[in-house]
Amino acid sequence: MHDLSPAAQETARLVALVPDDHLDRPTPCGAWTVRDLLGHLLAFSGHFIGVARHEAGQAGGPPAELPADWRGVLDARLADLAAAWKEPTAWEGEGSAGGLTMPREQLGVVATEELVLHGWDLAQSIGAGFTVRDEDLAIVAEFVAGFEHVPQEGRTGLYGPVVEPRGAGELERVLTLAGRDPQRPVAAQAG
Repeated sequence: MHDLSPAAQETARLVALVPDDHLDRPTPCGAWTVRDLLGHLLAFSGHFIGVARHEAGQAGGPPAELPADWRGVLDARLADLAAAWKEPTAWEGEGSAGGLTMPREQLGVVATEELVLHGWDLAQSIGAGFTVRDEDLAIVAEFVAGFEHVPQEGRTGLYGPVVEPRGAGELERVLTLAGRDPQRPVAAQAG
């Protein structure tokens, strides 16, 4: 069990910084725009709140359109996500996400990974700074290392092909394992 609050708060901080005219900008997430990434964050957070509370999963993916007050909705949802995972029962038993059933303890790791990677994605897309706690980065590092065995041609979506790190920092190492290139401008990554 670990605290998702700092990662959720950092993501919420970045969401609040997104100008309306940046919604169609590219992200490091393949063909996703900022709008698509925000829709994913809405769907992910809603589903993982339900997972933490042992509720039946929400059907469907991201909304077709962002709600009018998407900043407020996402801010509240990210706060609810962090609060839901503070409950010890959130980490007990099994739950489902992405069509997979696994221990909720592992799903809490997935939630942390989603917040950290997509928080960084959003920061890159809007030109903002990004902060991550060492303990959250360690959790994500262990998680993404589990995908190193996946052949390069099979790494699509969230995990693109591994990028050769050029820096020495742990964040860069984790990002490159997840198929992100921190040294390359976002506009050059999308495409």
